[in-house]
Amino acid sequence: MCVNKLILGDNLEIMKKMDSESVDLIYLDPPFFSNRNYEVIWGDKGEIRSFQDRWAGGIDHYIAWLKERVEEMYRILKRTGSIFLHCDWHANAYIRVIILDKIFGEDNFRNEIIWKRTNAKGLAFTRLPHNNDSIFYYTKSDIFTFNSQYVPHSEKYISDFYKYVEPETGRRYQLADLTNPNKDRPNLTYEFLGITRVWRWTKERMQEAYEKGLIEQSKAGTVPRLKRYLDEQEGTPIDDNWTDIINVQSTKEKIGYPTQKPESLLERIINMASKEGDTVFDPFVGGGTTVAVADRLGRKWIGVDQSVAAVKVTELRLGRQPLSLFTQPLPFTVQLHKYDYDTLRNKDAFEFEDWIIQQFGGMSNIKQRSDLGLDGKKDSVPIQVKRSDGIGRGVIDNFLSAIMRADRKLYNKNIKEKKPVGYIIAFSFGKGATQEIARLKLEEGIIIELVKVEDIVPISKKPRLTVEMSSSQKNQKDVWEIEFTATGESEAGIEFYSWDFAFDEGNGFRAEVMFDKSGAQKRTFKAGSHSVAVKVIDNDGLESIEVVKLKVNGAVEQIAS
Repeated sequence: MCVNKLILGDNLEIMKKMDSESVDLIYLDPPFFSNRNYEVIWGDKGEIRSFQDRWAGGIDHYIAWLKERVEEMYRILKRTGSIFLHCDWHANAYIRVIILDKIFGEDNFRNEIIWKRTNAKGLAFTRLPHNNDSIFYYTKSDIFTFNSQYVPHSEKYISDFYKYVEPETGRRYQLADLTNPNKDRPNLTYEFLGITRVWRWTKERMQEAYEKGLIEQSKAGTVPRLKRYLDEQEGTPIDDNWTDIINVQSTKEKIGYPTQKPESLLERIINMASKEGDTVFDPFVGGGTTVAVADRLGRKWIGVDQSVAAVKVTELRLGRQPLSLFTQPLPFTVQLHKYDYDTLRNKDAFEFEDWIIQQFGGMSNIKQRSDLGLDGKKDSVPIQVKRSDGIGRGVIDNFLSAIMRADRKLYNKNIKEKKPVGYIIAFSFGKGATQEIARLKLEEGIIIELVKVEDIVPISKKPRLTVEMSSSQKNQKDVWEIEFTATGESEAGIEFYSWDFAFDEGNGFRAEVMFDKSGAQKRTFKAGSHSVAVKVIDNDGLESIEVVKLKVNGAVEQIAS
């Protein structure tokens, strides 16, 4: 079963369906209590609907909105878990006192981390410029995961405290005290290199370290000291004032999301408060930084957002994670309001069975083979899944026989209590199947429910996509500028386009341009063969892809796929 999930929807409603004490770490970067227009970032219908009335009641309305969500976060957080809430000066005092202290308890407050997100810009004539955010760090109890984090020593610290250099290796080191602060240790009192002291170590350990070149005596008669190498030290422990992480707007990470947070910020938080294999939850996915970093650090993750664009951009971002010869990206699911018929119909059979049974509220059969054709259960009642249309009577006959062989006692009990003896899930059912189901119920009191996939999850058609191009030769020989125009059509409306200008089918779609509202892009191409892929995403989150294969030489030639 796939644990990593991107979910489109209201995080409050999603959290209500999550198990209590099921996540290890929560990071949330909710909309700040500031100018409301700034909070409409992607501009899609779900985001606008989410924000349109948030400010109607002022700060009290905002705090009430956030508090009921943090209450659910407290419930789903494990007893050993931690929460980091990111906010700014507009509401940080209210959030700490009214929400976090009340829900998590003052005793479980660990830190207010101050992140210097930018340098002061311009002049503020009535106040000092605001350039810091607050990140409130709370735990659910006094037992929690905490891993100390370090930053490299400064050049001045190194020059002041690691001023010795080994000529043979070039390694920097400092000389540390080897004497014992506890003077009443007869067993550690002895002569070493002509000096009698109460030493930290036994004589055998001292001799071993000396033979390894780790103890230095500058000249006879001086107290020996321990060589502590700079390259063996972890660095300077961080405090709660984070000034070393620069804003993402000035880095290559930028994806066009105005409030996008740096990956290094989330790396520090996730490394500090979780371990590999833990589950990280972000209820406001936004630009996807939390789940992208959690995925890369070997954590399980769940991300939720009201915005189609946020969920789909995050999906694209996960698709372009660095590829490795040694590790493969973990699979993840994307849960939308609607699902594409063609994609579901052609999905891997076992993956589809597991997924649709979960959506139906059942539990899939982990054996998958030698299961009598029973793919799962719901409240102990067998389920069979057929990833096809027009299911006929033969399927009903075989399913009924399998149910009786699997558990005759349960079968008879359900008939007696006039309950379903089984469920068959498929895309559609033929006339023969529906007639046999009616006959069984009427004549024999046997109830088998036929459940269409569209009765479990809403199904729609993915958008249509066409791509046109025009080209012009640049001054350099065999270098051409090509303008691509993508046009998508969908009853739901087109949300955005995404482009991969070096598409490799083996590596999958790796977006170079993630969020393009216009559908128009220009690129220059040198001589050779090229593949350009474009995706269109509609307002339901459904997508289509078109691949354009080109051969550039003395002219631009489009190669038929």
